[in-house]
Amino acid sequence: MWEDLVIKAKNGGLYVIDTYVFWNVHEPSPGTYGFSGRYDIVRFIKTVARNGLYVNLRIGPYVCAEWNFGGFPIWLKYVPGISFRTDNEPFKAAMQGFTQKIVGMLKAKNLFESQGGPIILSQIENEYGAQGKSFGAAKKAYINWAAKMVVELNT
Repeated sequence: MWEDLVIKAKNGGLYVIDTYVFWNVHEPSPGTYGFSGRYDIVRFIKTVARNGLYVNLRIGPYVCAEWNFGGFPIWLKYVPGISFRTDNEPFKAAMQGFTQKIVGMLKAKNLFESQGGPIILSQIENEYGAQGKSFGAAKKAYINWAAKMVVELNT
């Protein structure tokens, strides 16, 4: 359905397709990744590009999107000592591993704008404002860490 929907979006006047990267879909168990069939993010982005549109890549890790568990893989809640979306080493290690996997895979296919590809914007984190209020100083530390981590990936 992607081709038809992307063409309809273009015909409707859009220039950019916004897409989430669902962590629970792409890493259903620790270190086991899946990108085939309807989860082939490279094919999706290339479909968008082939039709002359750009991509806003929303890497997550939390996507919300009225999606189960906000898009977090269920295995994540069983990681010892984990606390989500705060200055927590187990969470940051898992998040960084997933983010590096996605960015590395897309860079290998030259899909970022700096490489001539269609991804003109990449976003880390989502809907964090109200969520982070309860974390106090750990919120700022986490957001600063996430921003630094993704900037260093040079997307």
